[in-house]
Amino acid sequence: MKLASLKRGRDGALLVVSRDLSRAVEATDVAPTMQAALDDWANKAQPLQALYEQLNAGNVDGAFELDANALASPLPRAYQWADGSAYVNHVELVRKARGAEMPESFWHDPLMYQGGSDSFVGPRDPIVAASEDWGIDFEAELAVITGDVPMGVEPAAASQHIKLLMLVNDVSLRNLIPGELGKGFGFFQSKPASAFSPVAVTPDELADAWDGVKAHLPMVVHLNGEAFGRPNTGVDMTFDFAELIAHAAKTRELEAGSIVGSGTISNYDRSLGSCCLAERRMLEKLEHGEPKTPFMRFGDRVRIEMFGNDGATIFGAIEQSVEEYRG
Repeated sequence: MKLASLKRGRDGALLVVSRDLSRAVEATDVAPTMQAALDDWANKAQPLQALYEQLNAGNVDGAFELDANALASPLPRAYQWADGSAYVNHVELVRKARGAEMPESFWHDPLMYQGGSDSFVGPRDPIVAASEDWGIDFEAELAVITGDVPMGVEPAAASQHIKLLMLVNDVSLRNLIPGELGKGFGFFQSKPASAFSPVAVTPDELADAWDGVKAHLPMVVHLNGEAFGRPNTGVDMTFDFAELIAHAAKTRELEAGSIVGSGTISNYDRSLGSCCLAERRMLEKLEHGEPKTPFMRFGDRVRIEMFGNDGATIFGAIEQSVEEYRG
């Protein structure tokens, strides 16, 4: 099943989207918003699935051509956005480039930060920044949306709480990060609004590429129309989604509609490219002594997408350009 949110009000209007992403139908008679559907998933999932099957069969009234530009992120705002760093080789690389040792604990205790979730931007909305000097970077990630998760859930039970998956562009302002982390209190200004894929999908849409806790497909990234990276999301993922959810729920419940991110996708096989500029710059620094690739400038465009083993796009594409904020 594939779901989306039409831009309407603060929380959007729930859509069911066809498997090929060509058509959609409003599902507001089942649940007015994505969050409302997640709040009552046990009762809403089946009628939404039935509508999805009717739409794919061409047997539903009110269907219309889908326009990704009219979509908000599947959850235009969320009660929780917790982003992990599951690809520890990525963390190791970044620290190595600045001459810092990586604590051994990073291999068995996930890194995670709590991001701003009061407002996300749509999959075709611009990345807005007041200055190129902030070091504008994209980060291509996979995320899950949970149902209600009990406090203290064990990883073995956590996977059953995964309801939907989606792609993320977790934008970072790299040149603001050192000053913020130097205060010892984490990210805030350096993490502007994230964007998510046009649709969120139930895990079965990934077919055998989903093993219950990981997706085993390339994350395909283009920068200004040129191939930038396609590392596999299931390779070198130190902590799977069940482990990330259990980590987030160690001392609190997670409410339905909580989003848990994987962190930047990264493989040890560097021939597959990268999912963020910072990683490429670190590799350049290690090889050449200094980075050569600049951070994003006004007018630059990034495209993030994932294709199934059948070659079809699964989530649609996040496609954003960088625009100057003028106040």
